[in-house]
Amino acid sequence: MSVLAVIPARYGSTRFPGKPLAKIAGQMMVERVWRIAAAADGVDRVVVATDDDRIMDAVAQAGGEAVMTDPACRNGTERALDALKRLNSDAEIIINVQGDAPLIPPWVIGGVAKTLRADASLQMATPAVELPIETETRMRADKANGSSSGTTVVFNKAMDAMYFSKNVIPFRRKVGEGTPVYQHIGLYGYRRDALEQLVAFEPTPFELTESLEQLRALENGIPIRVVLTDYKGRSAWSVDAPEDAVRVEEIIAREGELI
Repeated sequence: MSVLAVIPARYGSTRFPGKPLAKIAGQMMVERVWRIAAAADGVDRVVVATDDDRIMDAVAQAGGEAVMTDPACRNGTERALDALKRLNSDAEIIINVQGDAPLIPPWVIGGVAKTLRADASLQMATPAVELPIETETRMRADKANGSSSGTTVVFNKAMDAMYFSKNVIPFRRKVGEGTPVYQHIGLYGYRRDALEQLVAFEPTPFELTESLEQLRALENGIPIRVVLTDYKGRSAWSVDAPEDAVRVEEIIAREGELI
């Protein structure tokens, strides 16, 4: 099964214009994500899907591959499907890798690819990591103060997601007792048909309530397999604003490069 990793990279970020081209420890963020995805086991091809010539040119100069997609794409999912069509790719599995996640380990991407390769009946897959008690406690406190950062997931015995939430689920009367809390990692693997269906569906009630697009799949009966992973002591951090890029540089200086 051919696996295509697509990295949506839009130039016009409200909080951080030109974000994909921002330098992090001397390397463009989009280049970092591209190199990480290319190092993932089971990924056959990596393409940056963009709407801007500046990103196209920068990726090409860095030795990567990019494709121009429709500026009207509303989100990364639509951009991934548009890229697939424009490339005339025959990939059976598409992995949508967030372009603002320069610290995602390659083995997390590879784990999703491996899971979908191993079971042709799976339509979607996404990773999650068990939260340490101290991180769960901090997240609960942040949520109580109105934070929308961080998404959690609960899943059934077959490891299929039952619900994703911006709240901390499940509710635990005492922290440390009962089922652990799992944080969702915003990376998705799709079977081609599932991606096409997902884009064709209208936004759904829970999706709009939580502002979580993956709920559209669950509300329309598309199962999402949860792939448990481990960051192996590495820190996770996404880049939403210029100050986040500084934080990522500090993490790289402390923990070293991923690849």
